[in-house]
Amino acid sequence: MATDYDAPRKTDDEISADSIEELKARRSDKSSGVVDEDEAEAAEGFELPGADLSGEELSVRVLPAQQDEFTCMSCFLVHHRSQLASFEKDQPICSECAA
Repeated sequence: MATDYDAPRKTDDEISADSIEELKARRSDKSSGVVDEDEAEAAEGFELPGADLSGEELSVRVLPAQQDEFTCMSCFLVHHRSQLASFEKDQPICSECAA
């Protein structure tokens, strides 16, 4: 039988560490691979370029509901009348919420 003299040899301690019982115990230990890291603390160190919007003022023009629109009382979105599916308790429901 040929012997590979370049292959690393295991000691008795390494052989016992690789036993089936030891491997099963490691696999059942769920916390062995878990890293405790606070996501909030990790995110504080990152700063995206152009992320500072403190000096910006946003303005949005709000239009009142048009004659051919309704507000769905399930999702609270404004839809065109063609998407009106039904009325539940006298409240309009869109076709997406009725499905």
